Amino acid sequence: MPYFDHNATSPLLPCARATWLSAVDETWYNPASPYRAAARAHLALEDARERLATLFGCAPARIVFDSGATEGANAVVAWGAARATRENACIRVSTTEHPAVLESARALTGRRFRPIVVSGDGGVDARALAHAVAAEPTSLVAIMAANNETGVLADLDGIAGACREAGVAWLCDASQWIGRMPVRDLPRDAFIVGSAHKFGGPRGVGFLVVPEIAEGFVAAIGGGQEGGHRAGTPDVVGVLAMVAALEWCETHDAAARERRAGWRDACAQALVDGGIRDACVHGAGAPRLWNTLSLALPPYDAARWVARLDRLGFEVSTGSACATGSDGPSHVLAAMGVSTLRARATVRVSSDWRTTEDDWRALAEGFAATWTQLESEREGSGSGSMVVAIPPV
Repeated sequence: MPYFDHNATSPLLPCARATWLSAVDETWYNPASPYRAAARAHLALEDARERLATLFGCAPARIVFDSGATEGANAVVAWGAARATRENACIRVSTTEHPAVLESARALTGRRFRPIVVSGDGGVDARALAHAVAAEPTSLVAIMAANNETGVLADLDGIAGACREAGVAWLCDASQWIGRMPVRDLPRDAFIVGSAHKFGGPRGVGFLVVPEIAEGFVAAIGGGQEGGHRAGTPDVVGVLAMVAALEWCETHDAAARERRAGWRDACAQALVDGGIRDACVHGAGAPRLWNTLSLALPPYDAARWVARLDRLGFEVSTGSACATGSDGPSHVLAAMGVSTLRARATVRVSSDWRTTEDDWRALAEGFAATWTQLESEREGSGSGSMVVAIPPV
């Protein structure tokens, strides 16, 4: 079945599965135990840390393994909230952040919470941010690298410059960036959080890159693991599989990304050209992840699109998996100024490196068949079929 919900989770890559199966038999020991087998587990864990640090271009001591981006983001927000209280400062958070960041910041900071307004295409104005952090003491800025619903990419250089100039820590949720864009392009002086299951690694394991500005940062108390940053027995097996997955993802180059973005765009254009009234792509004018398509298809509710496509064998979503079943339209689209009608009619499609051009063509045909069916039902007659033609990329 063509799977198009990789922004929610991705299946294990073959290399990650092979690594996990080998490690679960050979490296399952607690790396802190005092015998030789445990020492081998410790060495494997530290080797994985060094390999990950090499990808990021940072010191291994800055890599902290944890359970995933939600844990890391909550820990960083708590650290920023504590600093804000001590320093009579605020925390600034983009209104399109994942709930793991946005809701934790609101809960922990109260009146010290400051929303960062985004533009109609979902971006943050780095110059406006620079002015804001210069005007009021700020302990932490939270802006994600790539939005999980629209795929819109942040102005990493501009935001990094604004934060660096003001001496402000930056929480960069890179959950959707990592495994799809080069990690070496992420900011070197920010907190970076990631989850393995977003790029073909196992669930329940992730990492946090701690910047030098965060001296004394502690995510969890209770032991000396992870250089004193995070207590708890590390998941050595999961870490090894995660690093194997990311190393494989990093082998893909800019040409591969551009080719896949072309397949995505051809799919969207075919639907517009084929006659779906008022179809539009959110964030179309901004740089976006090559794998993500946020598509408004009024007048039909997104849940109807998802259910009908599922029957045809295509798995897509209505937006963030964390918000599935919640009332109201997407907070991301609302922050971008998208109308409630369009937000409720928005479907998110997300691929991975293994998704083919033929998969995208088939999906476009599935959308076309669903549109024809929905229109026929609305009109109460067997009206003509929608024809989709996708040009080669």
